Amino acid sequence: MLAGCELRVRGRPMPENVQPAGHLNYAGGNFACPPQMRNSEPSKFLLHRISEISQMIRLLAGLMLLACLAPPAFAGLDAAAINNAEFKGKLPADDRINPVIVKAQVLLDRASFSPGEIDGKLGENAEKALKAFVESKGLAVGKQSLTPEVWGALLATGQDPIVVDYKITEKDVKGPFLKQLPAKMEGMKDLKSLDYTSPREAIAEKFHMSEALLAALNPGKKFDEAGQTIAVMNVAIKESKSAVTRVEVDKMSQTVKAFANSELIAFFPATVGSEEKPSPTGVLKVISIDANPYYRYNPDYKFKGVKSKRAFKIKPGPNNPVGSQWIGLSAEGYGIHGTPNPSKIGKSESNGCVRLTNWDADKLAKLLKKGTEVSFIEREAANKK
Repeated sequence: MLAGCELRVRGRPMPENVQPAGHLNYAGGNFACPPQMRNSEPSKFLLHRISEISQMIRLLAGLMLLACLAPPAFAGLDAAAINNAEFKGKLPADDRINPVIVKAQVLLDRASFSPGEIDGKLGENAEKALKAFVESKGLAVGKQSLTPEVWGALLATGQDPIVVDYKITEKDVKGPFLKQLPAKMEGMKDLKSLDYTSPREAIAEKFHMSEALLAALNPGKKFDEAGQTIAVMNVAIKESKSAVTRVEVDKMSQTVKAFANSELIAFFPATVGSEEKPSPTGVLKVISIDANPYYRYNPDYKFKGVKSKRAFKIKPGPNNPVGSQWIGLSAEGYGIHGTPNPSKIGKSESNGCVRLTNWDADKLAKLLKKGTEVSFIEREAANKK
């Protein structure tokens, strides 16, 4: 230390020969130099360095304080929090995973009013499912999609736990798994199969969950080890024996409804066509139902982003462009099918077909038979008349 300069901890008396204006505060102490040394080059340098250190200490202290005050991203998220969640009348104000919304989504899924991917957030697809559920039950439609009355109706659909334990099996981790899913169709045509990319993706889809929710519910758990017990959504339900007599595809609201005569028995959020490749209009019929389909690309389709001038075929798998299910319709090249991207249902565009999550497409396929009518509703056009 420079001669004549003194470093002192706060609280100790300041020597009489040091002027108060000549000292520098820093976190935890003071640094002071006699007036005659304040303008010397070594003294200026030392004061400057101590000032920098002081600023760094203040910044670190502030960050530590924020870390202590900020709630964790998934505070209180575990099986008990979700199973015991109760709606208090107020919707969540942020975009974090919420136990009440997880519970509502699972109850909707089990009641055959699919919210799409269960992610614990009150997004557009969950809102659509709640609206359809409310209408089917004849409940009052209000400004808020989830109300105490709606919550009570959801609870009345079943008392089974929302979250259950699941032991990862050898089959779950065996694969095969893709190292990477090609971004373009041409990159898929030479693959042996369009498998999942990881056990985590496979398990999440098996229980209708987003991978983010699966990870948040199982902190520190590995999903590639057989025998590990994890928490998952309890989406198992008894299959409906009702035969669907009519399917309604709403092009404006991006939804699919299945009816047994006049009764709505299943609802699904969907991606329905695009401006470039709109879905068909009018009434079509189901002509084929195929699980684990091949995807056949016809260059006459001229899909955006596909440069191939030759027809090609993509082998089956959940990450096939049409997912795990194909329900062929009586307009050539059109169908209702699954998807490799469940989180994008209702948020992206399709090449004219009707896209559902893989599990929703599988469920709908089980309710249908060849010849079932599929009506494409043009509500926007109807509203303009």
